Amino acid sequence: MNFRSFQEVVTRCINEKVDFILFAGDLFDSAYPPIEILKRSFAEFKRIHDAKIPVYMIAGSHDFSASGKTFLDVLEKAGFCKNVEKWEEMPDGRLKLKPTMHSEIAIYGYPGKKSGMEIADLKRVYFDSVNQFTIFMLHTTIKDVIGNLPIEYIEKETLPIANYYAMGHIHRRFNEEYRNSRYVYPGPIYPANFQELVDLKCGSFQMVEVNSGRIKTENILVPLREVVFLEVLINNGLMATQQIIGEIDKLNLREKIVLLKLRGTIVKGKTGDIRFGEIEDFVAKKGAYVFIRNISALNMGETNFDFKKAREDNVEGIEREVIREYSEKNNSEFNKYLPLLMGCLCLDKNEDEKSAIYEDRLMSELTNVLELSEIL
Repeated sequence: MNFRSFQEVVTRCINEKVDFILFAGDLFDSAYPPIEILKRSFAEFKRIHDAKIPVYMIAGSHDFSASGKTFLDVLEKAGFCKNVEKWEEMPDGRLKLKPTMHSEIAIYGYPGKKSGMEIADLKRVYFDSVNQFTIFMLHTTIKDVIGNLPIEYIEKETLPIANYYAMGHIHRRFNEEYRNSRYVYPGPIYPANFQELVDLKCGSFQMVEVNSGRIKTENILVPLREVVFLEVLINNGLMATQQIIGEIDKLNLREKIVLLKLRGTIVKGKTGDIRFGEIEDFVAKKGAYVFIRNISALNMGETNFDFKKAREDNVEGIEREVIREYSEKNNSEFNKYLPLLMGCLCLDKNEDEKSAIYEDRLMSELTNVLELSEIL
């Protein structure tokens, strides 16, 4: 579904004959995506290339690499895109960004990093020149969109002045005009987890038109399949299976994405008494496209354990919370490396990759993160 949404976006851009396309980070879920993902993605970029549409991009928190080596480089080398991350550190510590020009439009970019590590850098950036129309591509979180999320953010007022801010990272749809500038998060091309499917229903992207300096934007939804969300309150594990099936039986599920969330406190029986296999078979018989369940809000009535509920419902958020709590209790200069180290140590060994090559790649990442390259 994720890839099909990407194909739909590419097709729409080609049919609309857009002047260029912007990817504000996280094109891939890692710096070294699986070969099958690369093959299919390169085919789509060839379609864009054959349509003579330029593509500009930056790395995101997922496809960023501390060593600077990612498959975004391969895309660029193939002539399918242009990485607009160009800057120079000045003697006073500031970062001077340099533009990539598209006709009279200046496109600046700065990459996202693991756990918001780019925020400190963004407070030091400035543009090297003033241009007729400026786009700033960045992969970070501004204060206006964080809501209740316990994550790092940057005040948009502290960013260099641009006409249009093409932003990625947080999977929310946001479009705001402020002081004659437009700040836009288009939302993900496809929702990344259960809760995003509940909230967003489908993927989306942003179509932007600029006419004499005036900016018109439209958020385009990509609803490939209808999403059905069912929330059931459970208190009896022994009776839960029939209760859930009874609720599901009321719904038309043909070719739909079915999301089941169970919540409540089980006071009779246990979670293991719920026959999820039987429920899945019933959903399949009703012709659902896919069935996803979530039991994170289901508790046992009596337990000898005291589990602290995580405020995040995804791996990256939980990692971020654990690092934050650890750093508060163990104050050290080394803590600044923890988010990037977590990213490095999550590197997967690619298919058919020799162990020695994988180890060299991992060591290269760690060396760059720990700033040991000059020592070694």
